[in-house]
Amino acid sequence: MSFSVTILGSSAALPAYGRNPSAQYVAIQNQHFLIDCGEGTQMQLVKFQVPAHRINHIFISHLHGDHYLGIMGLLFSMHLQKRTADLHVYSPAGLDEIILLHLKHSRSVLNYEIKFHVFDPLQRITIFEDAALAVETIPLRHKLPCAGFLFREKQKPFKLNKEKITPSMKLQHLALLKTGADIYDTDHTLLYRNEEFTLPPLPSYSYAYCSDTAWNNTMIDQLTGVDLLYHEATFMEADGDKALETQHSTTTEAARMALQCKAGKLIIGHFSARYKDLQLVVEEARKTFRNTELAIEGITFELPA
Repeated sequence: MSFSVTILGSSAALPAYGRNPSAQYVAIQNQHFLIDCGEGTQMQLVKFQVPAHRINHIFISHLHGDHYLGIMGLLFSMHLQKRTADLHVYSPAGLDEIILLHLKHSRSVLNYEIKFHVFDPLQRITIFEDAALAVETIPLRHKLPCAGFLFREKQKPFKLNKEKITPSMKLQHLALLKTGADIYDTDHTLLYRNEEFTLPPLPSYSYAYCSDTAWNNTMIDQLTGVDLLYHEATFMEADGDKALETQHSTTTEAARMALQCKAGKLIIGHFSARYKDLQLVVEEARKTFRNTELAIEGITFELPA
């Protein structure tokens, strides 16, 4: 799986009916990310056989407890398991103080270094980038400053057409062809036209994680064309007054967002504890956006679907 999202927690505010607070594991090519870290996340990692030692980047959307209270247990477990690799933690201001205070009063020194990356959740910025993908923040509307995260793969290498490659071609020529470049001699004579020796690259995919938020039409442009969209749907339409009061979304609002940004698939989660039967929740969303799925613990969504 080169692009997958595994649900570790999908409950709002508190655990209910076997549902844990928010957490997701995202694997893209050779990078492994944890998004949010609600209470019990490390137990969910063990339960669903997700190797915590692979996670080098943790993104925290905001500082309501159901999105970060599991992080200290995970950090200490990584220490006890002899982790030595740096761990990058991205969050709004304050989480760094919380973690350092825990370490101070427990007189703990971790085997590894935590690299804190504090971002302004009200700004759309790129917070992670490598040769394969970039992650940018999605400003959301909630009682606390809150951001979602948009993962976008970059264009993948062109594939060499083995039927056209000749033994006389140099390795550096092949490497350049994979980038999409034409090959020229030192006197600027065209040697190899890229389109004659390559096949189109594999498709690149995108995933948007929209944590706690009221309806927010300012993010439609940013999310247009996203392949996989996770959008909170804490309440059903009958409880729309609670959504307004708490600055959360309803099932229909989440579905309308997927429809307006032309998402490929919608995942809804962050379910209120008042709903035991989630089938009713997803059926309501599907009235507006048919390709909607529930964020159920242990389910992995892959791209391409």
